Amino acid sequence: MTRLLRYTLPSLLIFVGLLFAVVYSLTWRPDTKEILPVSCRAEAPTLVPGQALKVMTWNVQYLAGKRYVFWNDLANGTDERPTLEDMAFSLDEVARVVRDEKPDIVLLQELDDGAKASDYQDQLTLLQERLSDLYPCSTHAFDWKADFVPNPHIFGSVGRQLATLSRYQIEHAERLQLPQAPANLVRRQFQPREALLVSYLPLSDGGQIAVLNTHLDRATQPDDTLQSQVEAVAKVIDKFEGRGTPWLIGGDFNLLPLGQYQRLAPEQRTPYSPDSALHLLWDKYPMIPTNNEASGIDRADWLTHYPNDPTLNGPDRTVDYLFYSPRIKRVEAEVRQDDTLRISDHLPVIARFLLPAAP
Repeated sequence: MTRLLRYTLPSLLIFVGLLFAVVYSLTWRPDTKEILPVSCRAEAPTLVPGQALKVMTWNVQYLAGKRYVFWNDLANGTDERPTLEDMAFSLDEVARVVRDEKPDIVLLQELDDGAKASDYQDQLTLLQERLSDLYPCSTHAFDWKADFVPNPHIFGSVGRQLATLSRYQIEHAERLQLPQAPANLVRRQFQPREALLVSYLPLSDGGQIAVLNTHLDRATQPDDTLQSQVEAVAKVIDKFEGRGTPWLIGGDFNLLPLGQYQRLAPEQRTPYSPDSALHLLWDKYPMIPTNNEASGIDRADWLTHYPNDPTLNGPDRTVDYLFYSPRIKRVEAEVRQDDTLRISDHLPVIARFLLPAAP
């Protein structure tokens, strides 16, 4: 037995070392804070204190469209990737809606870059080709990236991004890492790494506004991950508020507003908790839609998520939001539903604001 251990233990250690070397080479470990490149043409105007600002946030579901029930949508989901034709249709439709709305700032989630499931497309570049006349400035950040994921449904590369497009100058941008879902050491390397994409837009009086874009964890059952992520988001925006820096944040928070948990069918409640962690934000800051809008008499107008589930005939919950500094004034807001139900499993949230006037 001693002789056997003498020969097998070194071999086992070598194997484990090689395994970790392979995992390390295939995966991505971003820093807690990273400065990001910004693409911005010189002619882009600068924001002026007191001006109106129109903002859209939209999870475009890697342009997959609505003709699928993917393996990660439901336990019995069988689809693994959209066709090139469906992605081309969704790309044109996203561009059509953005051009029609002409928001000043567009916050996009789930744009693929180099992912096997989307035929290795650089979807941000494809979209920018259709919108370059509207948005001279942009920045982007990965929240999931690996050269190879051994999951049999993926068995290849992943690359998913947050992207912010702007009509106005972006001075600089950064990526802030959010807490990750718990997992063992190996599996953790292949998981999404949710983040904040923070863009700093200068104001003509020398100040700036911080615009944040995010996509929080998509939980399959209640755990502490979303609570930790919302706490991290709150700390960041609390700092902006404490410094007197106007800010707004949009994205897919994967959390329900007050009152919607009870309205969901029991089989649809599994990922959620009756006590939404979003209260950490709405207790202090204005939210679009508000809890009254999302759970009131006109609540159907504020639903933002149409899950890939054949038992559903349309959107049934709100998980996408805009939060903003009390220094910023809401003018109007809506969820564009009528012509967007077949583009993505999420619907765009759109709002117009007035920036704080100069002191």
